[in-house]
Amino acid sequence: MASQDPSLAAGDTLIKAQRILGTRSVELVADGDAELQRDDTVLTADRVTYREPVDEAVAEGNVVLRAGQDTITGPKATLVIGESTGQFDTPAYTLTRDRAPTAAGESARPVSGSGSADVLRLEGENQYRLKNATWSTCQASDPDWYIKARELELDYDRQVGTAQGGSIVFQDVPIFWMPWAEFPLSGQRQSGLLPPTFGSSNKTGADLAVPYYWNIAPNYDATITPRLMSRRGMQLGGEFRYLNETYRGESRVEWMAKDNLTGEERRLASIQHQHRITPQLYATLDFNSVSDDTYFEDLSSRIGTVSTKNLLRQATLSYTGGQWWRASARVQSYQPLSPDPDSKNYGPYRRVPQLLFSALRPDLPLGLNAKLDAEFVRFEHKRETNTEGDRLTAYPSLSLPLQGSAWFLTPKVGAHLSQYTLDRPVDHPNLDDSITRSVPITSVDAGLIFERQASFFGSDFLQTLEPRLYYLNVPYRDQAQIPLFDTSEFDVGFAQMFAENRYSGKDRIGDANDLTAAVTSRLIDAETGVERLRAIFGQRYYFDDQRVTRNYLVPRNGSLRTVEIEEPRTSSRADILAGLGGRISKEISVDSYLQYNPSESSTERFNANVRYQPDYAKVLNVSYRYAPNARLNLDGFIIEGMEDVDVSGQWPIGNGWYGVGRVTRSLLENRVTEAVGGLEYDGGCWAFRVAVHRFAIERDDVSQAIYVQLELNDLAGIGSNPLSLLTRSVPGYGKINASSADRVFGVD
Repeated sequence: MASQDPSLAAGDTLIKAQRILGTRSVELVADGDAELQRDDTVLTADRVTYREPVDEAVAEGNVVLRAGQDTITGPKATLVIGESTGQFDTPAYTLTRDRAPTAAGESARPVSGSGSADVLRLEGENQYRLKNATWSTCQASDPDWYIKARELELDYDRQVGTAQGGSIVFQDVPIFWMPWAEFPLSGQRQSGLLPPTFGSSNKTGADLAVPYYWNIAPNYDATITPRLMSRRGMQLGGEFRYLNETYRGESRVEWMAKDNLTGEERRLASIQHQHRITPQLYATLDFNSVSDDTYFEDLSSRIGTVSTKNLLRQATLSYTGGQWWRASARVQSYQPLSPDPDSKNYGPYRRVPQLLFSALRPDLPLGLNAKLDAEFVRFEHKRETNTEGDRLTAYPSLSLPLQGSAWFLTPKVGAHLSQYTLDRPVDHPNLDDSITRSVPITSVDAGLIFERQASFFGSDFLQTLEPRLYYLNVPYRDQAQIPLFDTSEFDVGFAQMFAENRYSGKDRIGDANDLTAAVTSRLIDAETGVERLRAIFGQRYYFDDQRVTRNYLVPRNGSLRTVEIEEPRTSSRADILAGLGGRISKEISVDSYLQYNPSESSTERFNANVRYQPDYAKVLNVSYRYAPNARLNLDGFIIEGMEDVDVSGQWPIGNGWYGVGRVTRSLLENRVTEAVGGLEYDGGCWAFRVAVHRFAIERDDVSQAIYVQLELNDLAGIGSNPLSLLTRSVPGYGKINASSADRVFGVD
């Protein structure tokens, strides 16, 4: 390969050959291993004739033109060197440009397009026009896929290719006809008709979508997607995205004039917007709406949306004042969905509005920290029988963090102050409409950290022992007349063991006279610093019986009745919590959690996960989850007990093929609740995926879908994309090909 002569001045022309004939400044004929060089352009051939007055070179025999990262070869070429114009006969070419990063942390990388043609015309720097040509990002002499076109224009200033009378050929079979189409040369966004997506499910039938992508500007784009479902009919969808220095967002709409199965019009609208008005003032909007309760169940194959019960509608305005205080205003409501007509969902309370203020001063004299959290909120509800009202709360606190190299001690005092003004649906003389509550809160958090050098299994470790004590005192206050606007009980866990309140929200401040004792031990690899093993054990000890619960009073038939939600605790000890996890070897990691009830001598919850991952795209996962007792969540839905086994993995099965799958089986119900099975093939510059997904929220409500995708690197993803399904279903899943097809070309 010829290289540029470092002694050559910019703009000068150097000609070398075995024999050079002719007159300088008129015409030179270089014969035998001829080479013409100017700047970063190098032309080699068996024979080169250079006419200096017109700056024209005629090359014959084994012609090779190298300019920057580009290479063009052929039997004959005529070129005007300075203008980068000319013609190649029956050339082969490779043109390379750097693709700009598309995500944070990603670096630019080269993308090469190559092919052949009957004729290639150079029409100026970065401009190429070809006849009866091919183009592909596969670099093999016989690529697996390519674009074939009667006329092909490659514009590397805009990074856009234009094909007329073209088609996409895969494994020598035309799979997609393009009478006229534009496509990206370096995987960047480009307006045009995108490859169709297709799939099938038992809800929609055969499902075909043909999206059109509109690259409006570098910071604006839109996608318009007609979608035809054999069982449902025609749907029109659209997405608009925008990005600016001070704001960003996206909106999405879907519309179906008439569902063939239900006979109804069906709609979806979604808007997400974030706006930095000033450096201190920030606004967000999140609005979602569908036309009916079963929209996601009927028209979506994703379990995350099918199981949606409440659609958020929220606008927030936040202001940060200096380094120590912040205020915000929010309006929040929901569209409740009731896909099961026998179980009406009224949704959570609306906050219209919610005003929040928080302040933190960690720089007071004597090392004191002062903190204030305050809130005013108006609660309203769609259900006429629910109590509505205003709640004003303030929680000032003062703490003194003390610490040394191997210890810490943090005493804290505070007071939770509340004022309720209630609109009860039924008047009752024994229920107050105005309630004031003040609850002092005192806590002490202390811990020690011991370290020692240790050796296990021939390896050196740093072993820690970290005992911790947390004492909490909250006196009892009668709160049975206060409704439950936004309060539920936290799940038991290590974080909750050291929390001041066992309830979320502010409608219940749990009484406490408790001591939590926990100990953590870690094995840290002495060479790499990786935490190889972590063990934690903890329990809370109660000095008084529980009196505050989520139970509340309601009027019934002229008297007051208690709605029983929670049984008060009478035992002196809470459940024992234990956890064991870590990366015990380069390939194997484990994570487990145990919640044990010593009073009942029963296991309340147990999770165990094991992952074996020896290499990229090689992973096996096994997990077991056990939680036998049902519980009530904030929305009033019963979360049933569970006991299930989950097995998932991705593994090469030979010759470029990979298997991927997941099975989740409920042992309590003796049925498979979710199953994913798929095959992937890595073709180097393309990948093929097929996946089948089955999930059943209820025994008699089963959804099934099939995904088929052909991904052509740096060009397009054709078909329905299963990547989000596989990534969610298989922890540790690795994408088998280094795809650079932009998401608007089929990559989700």
